[in-house]
Amino acid sequence: MKIMKVFALIALVYVGIVILFESFLGYLQPQNEQTLVLSVTDDSGTVHERVLSRIELEERLYVAVNHWPRKWFRLAMEKPNVKVTYSGKTIEAMAVQVTSEQELTHVGEARPIGMMFRVLTGFPPRHFVRLDSIDPTPQTLMPDENIPGDAPKSADNIEPV
Repeated sequence: MKIMKVFALIALVYVGIVILFESFLGYLQPQNEQTLVLSVTDDSGTVHERVLSRIELEERLYVAVNHWPRKWFRLAMEKPNVKVTYSGKTIEAMAVQVTSEQELTHVGEARPIGMMFRVLTGFPPRHFVRLDSIDPTPQTLMPDENIPGDAPKSADNIEPV
């Protein structure tokens, strides 16, 4: 019975440490040159901002879901049109959960996390989100004068049928 109480106390202390660590990170949201700010909007139109570690890999932008508090992740999956601010610029992006085993492995190996971090965060499952840039001003395709057969039709170059 005494051993059960000791294990229960150790488990309670551990859960308390995880809660304190996660709360501390969520409250402070430390920023540096390796982070980005992800802005997601809920159903009521409220914008929620979260500071996340940026993973740039082969000209693609990713963020990892490494913590138990993951409201931003649920919102981004429900409403995938997000805004991303980093390096002094803001872009519109589509948040896409990475599901391909090959891509998951590739991104995970590019940004491994240490055992101490996993212990402090309570061993949450790790997911990745790819942030695909959306061009807010799509270009209208115009006929290219250099491509044969793509010239605009006029009265001079209409062939009789």
